Amino acid sequence: MGMLQDIWNYRGFILGSVTRDFQLKYRNSLLGAVWSVLTPLAMILVYTVIFSGVMKAQLPGVDNPFAYSIYLCAGILTWGLFSEIVSRSQTVFLENANLLKKVSFPRICLPVAVVLNALLNFVIAFGLFTGFLILTGNFPGLSYLALIPLLILQIFFSISLGVVVGILNVFFRDAGQLMAIVLQFWFWLTPIVYSRSILGESAQHFIAFNPLADLVAAYQGILVLNQFPDWISLTPLLLLSVALFMVSMRLFRRRASEMVDEL
Repeated sequence: MGMLQDIWNYRGFILGSVTRDFQLKYRNSLLGAVWSVLTPLAMILVYTVIFSGVMKAQLPGVDNPFAYSIYLCAGILTWGLFSEIVSRSQTVFLENANLLKKVSFPRICLPVAVVLNALLNFVIAFGLFTGFLILTGNFPGLSYLALIPLLILQIFFSISLGVVVGILNVFFRDAGQLMAIVLQFWFWLTPIVYSRSILGESAQHFIAFNPLADLVAAYQGILVLNQFPDWISLTPLLLLSVALFMVSMRLFRRRASEMVDEL
């Protein structure tokens, strides 16, 4: 409760940080926030051309000309939110070293600002994606509401992992470098540009240990097939998120006062 109270008491500071970061990101930019859409869109177009056009990738059992593009968008936008939260969290304390040394405020405000920044970019991109679904007649319907608990679970997992890596990165700078490499491999080990069903049995068993595989599949199931998620399959991710959250809070309470000396 104390941490939640700190977040509420410093809500002005957090919102100010989000606004400032958003403005700085697009300062002197003619297109402004449009870049938050163009970046994932460019990636989606490249993968669509390569995998759908060149490699003739298809979704087994789905007869819809937009199916692969929707499948790809669902996976890349989901991954983008996760990757941004983790990547920004692992450096947030280092990037704000001067602020931490000069101003007294709850350190937890910084990861919260990271989440809100990433969520703002996600909402802009996903909002346009939703418009595309409506215009092409592929809006999933009532199952679209199931995206809300999925998004909450994803943010919970992402920030818990990000804070752990972020604190470790203050004391051991190799942690951030290692996580950057892990994220690159993690992307390709998650069924985003390919369907899990095309993999061999041994590969599918291996993918099952990927905590993001079932989460991304849940997003794709909603947006491509209009199916509600198999909530039971997300139980391991929930348990892992809770464990990471407990570790992150323990590290935060024990190391928050020492971080300033290490920065």
